[in-house]
Amino acid sequence: MSSENLIENIKFIAFDLDGTLLDSVPDLADAADLTMRHLGREGVTVEQVTTWIGNGADILIGRALSRSIDVDPQLDPALHRQARELFDHYYAAGGHQKSALYADVKTTLASLHQAGVPMAIVTNKPSQFVPHLLEEHGLSAYFVDVIGGDTFPLKKPDPFALHWLMEKHHIAATELLMVGDSRNDIVAAQAAGCRSLGLTYGYNYGQPISDSNPDVVCEHFKQLLDVVKLGC
Repeated sequence: MSSENLIENIKFIAFDLDGTLLDSVPDLADAADLTMRHLGREGVTVEQVTTWIGNGADILIGRALSRSIDVDPQLDPALHRQARELFDHYYAAGGHQKSALYADVKTTLASLHQAGVPMAIVTNKPSQFVPHLLEEHGLSAYFVDVIGGDTFPLKKPDPFALHWLMEKHHIAATELLMVGDSRNDIVAAQAAGCRSLGLTYGYNYGQPISDSNPDVVCEHFKQLLDVVKLGC
């Protein structure tokens, strides 16, 4: 690994969840599909939902109702609220049985944890679902903070959560690395002055993560151990 591809002096790593650690689209798509059918609308597919996720459940459901990446500005707010409640119900009831960790996620996180690297989850997924997923996949012990999409008033791509982590843990922006699969992750890191690592295998609205200009692009999660030089 050449020096220009290294991210140096990292003391804290923040990770996105869906599309980064966990392939959750099948369960999200099932819940969205059941929601649309419950409302008497045409169902949605995994392929569609893959391009709609990343901005939190409210926008996902708005996109499903609009059947577009662009939420219809004339969408009935009452219908939107009903659909979100149905989605939450179906997503919880499904038990996340189809979601699975990407390759080498657990062993890589274990290595970073053993090296003494503090880590956090910064996801736009509703916070009510996150602890159960981490526990279910044996990841809970690796993270000192878990930030969901409704933990703070602002979510990614806003840098609020990253600023909060820096202040809480007394780290400089250049010592914090944001790892994710979406432009929301990269834009949030850039706005906070943090370093960023983009993963190619996630969702990102069907667009290459390299288009968002992260500091480093990786095809496999385990490459973190090669490109991140710790400053802990």
